[in-house]
Amino acid sequence: MKYDVIVIGAGLGGLTAGAKLAKEGKKVLLIEQHSQPGGCATTFRRGDFTLEVGLHEMDGPSPRDMKTRIFNDLDVFRSVEFVPVPEFYRFINDRIEVTVPHDPMLASERLSALFPDETAGIKAYFEQILTRRKPAENETIDISVGEFLDSIIKNDDLKLILLGNLGYFHDDPYTLSLAYYSIAQGSYYSGGASYIRGGSQKLADHLAGFIREHGGDVLLKHFVTGIKTIDGRSEGVTYRKKGKTQILEAFADDIIANNALPNLPGMIAGPEGDGVKEEYAGLNTGASLLTVYLGFSRPPGELGHKYYSTCLFDSSVKSQGDILNNGRDDFSRRSFIFVDYSQVDSGLAAPGKGVGSICCIDYLEGWSGLEHKTYNAKKERVATVFIDRLDAIIPGIKDTVEYYEVGTPATVKRYTLNPGGAVYGFAQNPSRKIIDTLKSVSNLHLASAWGKTGGGFSGAIYGGYLCAYNILRKKTPAKS
Repeated sequence: MKYDVIVIGAGLGGLTAGAKLAKEGKKVLLIEQHSQPGGCATTFRRGDFTLEVGLHEMDGPSPRDMKTRIFNDLDVFRSVEFVPVPEFYRFINDRIEVTVPHDPMLASERLSALFPDETAGIKAYFEQILTRRKPAENETIDISVGEFLDSIIKNDDLKLILLGNLGYFHDDPYTLSLAYYSIAQGSYYSGGASYIRGGSQKLADHLAGFIREHGGDVLLKHFVTGIKTIDGRSEGVTYRKKGKTQILEAFADDIIANNALPNLPGMIAGPEGDGVKEEYAGLNTGASLLTVYLGFSRPPGELGHKYYSTCLFDSSVKSQGDILNNGRDDFSRRSFIFVDYSQVDSGLAAPGKGVGSICCIDYLEGWSGLEHKTYNAKKERVATVFIDRLDAIIPGIKDTVEYYEVGTPATVKRYTLNPGGAVYGFAQNPSRKIIDTLKSVSNLHLASAWGKTGGGFSGAIYGGYLCAYNILRKKTPAKS
């Protein structure tokens, strides 16, 4: 079968690219190995609860947000409702507690009142993330977030507060690009944030449906086994239905890889595959996440809880230098974020009930090689530990837990096929190599967290839309 474009993977990058190309008249085939589209933008149902796989809050969409333009173009607002999130996050450790608002002026004022000696540093922080200040000639082009905070702020607790949602991007402030962080974090402060009513699956389903509405094909539960090339140019793919052995073929002028870039070399025979591997040499795979999904018999608000996101940093984290090691500490000391979706009209629970999640940085190495019984026992222990810790900050919530389930880095890897269960693609290290297009195989494009725009919902959406534009313009972007 011949198509204009074949998209490998139905994550948000692939869905966005496929939707834009289908709208512009391209014949699109999208192939996804999972039973539903979305990648990390999915939900699953357990009794009275719809449990959110990946989305805590999406920056925007605000009037100046590029996503607003994209969503208008792809008719997203027709069927997807975005519910504003009330505050950015509540930060807690054993020394201080503060709620950080989305409004940057209010956030600056609140933090300055708590840390009057750090007013200049707080001003410099917000100036950096809101204006993306370019370095002077004598400054390093890109430094780490940790270096930047150390250069403007002395108080360690203030630094930790500003890093409350670090897990949205990376596991270590000292290896996170300030340039990348400034854009991503600045979007939350400049445009606020929202949650998709009914769960992120609504967005994924809309985009998949949009592709079909415009004449495209979306194959779920099908696995791409290889990318066919001739003279250094991609020409098609081989694939099979999951559970079947028959190999099928499809051909296209352009192929979009929405799957993990490190998986591509194994899909491309010959020197081209080796060439792709060389192109991303030196880039580090990012961290994974562990999530405890929670269904409550009553909304936590009835227990007096009033925050959407709560970032709890363990007492062992005294400075930002302690954050990386904490990500591998025992789960009884692991810092985490608790999201109470019932603080907004999330549409995730039956009337009178609530849904939440506990999420922390984690790594596949802690879950690999375990026997099934040992693996499940560890998940049970982790759930018990985190629910007890949550009960310590929201007394009585343990008794309202009607359902819980644990998703590990191994779970992420199983459903996304991402190496290491990485959720954000390559680690966004300072002055990292940016991969926009591949030199080894022409007409093979990237539209995922592993490409130029990075991970997260916004990064994937931007990457997919820009990828579609590059194909429509038939113009190879400038190499970085």
